[in-house]
Amino acid sequence: MEMEQLLSMGFSSELAAQALAATGGKSTLKATEWILSHKSSNPNPNQNPNPSPPPFQPKLDRFFHLHTKLSTSPSSPEPTATAPSIHTVPEHDPDDDSTTPSPHHNKRQKLQHPKPTIQLGKTDRTHEPLSERMRPRTVFEVVGQEHILGNNSLLHSAIDRNRIPSIIFWGPPGTGKTSIAKSIINSAQDRSMYRFVSLSAVTCGVKDVRDAVEEARKMRVKNNKRTLLFVDEVHRFNKSQQDSFLPVIEDGSIVFMGATTENPSFHLITPLLSRCRVLTLNPIKPHHIETLLKRSANDNEKGLSQSVGMRVDVKDDAIYFLSMNCDGDARVALNALEIAATTAAARVADNQLEQNDEAVVTVDDVKEALQCKHLAYDKAGEEHYNLISALHKSMRGSDADAAIYWLARMLEGGEEPLYIARRLIRFASEDVGLADPLALNQAVACYQACHFLGMPECNVILAQCAAYLALAPKSISVYRAIGAAQKVVRESVGQNEGVPLHLRNAPTKLMKELGYGKDYIYPPDNPSSSTQSYLPPSLLGYKFLDWPDQNSTQQ
Repeated sequence: MEMEQLLSMGFSSELAAQALAATGGKSTLKATEWILSHKSSNPNPNQNPNPSPPPFQPKLDRFFHLHTKLSTSPSSPEPTATAPSIHTVPEHDPDDDSTTPSPHHNKRQKLQHPKPTIQLGKTDRTHEPLSERMRPRTVFEVVGQEHILGNNSLLHSAIDRNRIPSIIFWGPPGTGKTSIAKSIINSAQDRSMYRFVSLSAVTCGVKDVRDAVEEARKMRVKNNKRTLLFVDEVHRFNKSQQDSFLPVIEDGSIVFMGATTENPSFHLITPLLSRCRVLTLNPIKPHHIETLLKRSANDNEKGLSQSVGMRVDVKDDAIYFLSMNCDGDARVALNALEIAATTAAARVADNQLEQNDEAVVTVDDVKEALQCKHLAYDKAGEEHYNLISALHKSMRGSDADAAIYWLARMLEGGEEPLYIARRLIRFASEDVGLADPLALNQAVACYQACHFLGMPECNVILAQCAAYLALAPKSISVYRAIGAAQKVVRESVGQNEGVPLHLRNAPTKLMKELGYGKDYIYPPDNPSSSTQSYLPPSLLGYKFLDWPDQNSTQQ
């Protein structure tokens, strides 16, 4: 057994026999050490006194991987922490006398090498999601968002001059808010001036904020080092938590950076907004998503191959399909690609292929990973109001196709159908109004039908009502009239004086004696009478409703 192991490492049979005889023949490790220590002394007088050293070391490395349980002496080379994940047979070197084939050569067996491991001193990141491993290290590696990272942009200039301002990053999920914030430190001209501290408003409380602020002040005083404090999901902080940032932003102890998916105007306090620049991030364009996906597929250090433990080939049509169906969310795209690669790698294992074969990711793998198209929609957030606004404006512009499209977007995103029906009722009076009074009947009937049926059956009812309202004639005369009247009341244009006596009801004798209802002209009995006024004396002549006598379809 010991002889075969020494032969498999490339030693000649004669040299192996001498080593085993000298060390007792029971320890391959001792025999190897004997060879290394006696080879330079040239114990054989027939050998060349100045031979060139044979290439022992690579084959010894393989030996040490196979015998990790044996203790190593200080004089023996330290085993490396990586080894090829393949079945390897030591090849014969024709120029090496020590590897001359012997009768034992044909008895060699394939050696099972351990799987790749992380090099000493490095952190194992294979457990992290692909989207986390592929974060850009500097802003120059960020793909997309040229409007805030261009050569003449505020952020690019601030990094060049080492004067990083406090910033709020606002944008949809997966557009690079956290990635850009983390990469700014590595892009600064003088990185020693800053330290990066990250908090999440989802998990931290007031104490965490106070501790971070206090530590930032200490670092500012002791080391003249500014703290770049990044707060993810900053919109989840309440007013008092947001207030705690104000003084340290003001005195320069921290550079504040927040990331939010919600409209800062509604969720962040005005003093914090006045101390920060709000940078808006847009959904990432499909061709930029393709760049990110190809980068992760080709990166052997932290890309797809690290996720599945083998080489991965992602087909171009799979990348294209994924880039077109992630709605500009890079995180969704990268995570779906990682799941698809896992599926492809499992297929390789099921087919009992060699480990050095590639896992091929196809369109079917990507579809299976996505399950359904990702829709960016939040029933209580910014996108909710954006979509209902698009539906309302499309109907107002008489574009039935656009109205049905935005309606479908809301329904597929999970919007409550009765909410949409209520908005259609409002539209029937606000935008159609007197031009087609039956539109209100249609909208109310739509609401009742949706209440009876629910989803998914009521989708066609909502579509019918939306199309009817989009194609109906429009008039906003009533909408403008009530707005003008309310403005007059709020501003007390007519001093909000009392109701004229002739318009008051007189149910009692006393009220009649006081003049209630006196001189009132009953129109059914006097249809031609036009002398009676109905507005207060101070508002006589005011006109709120602009509705001509002749028929009109648009006012």
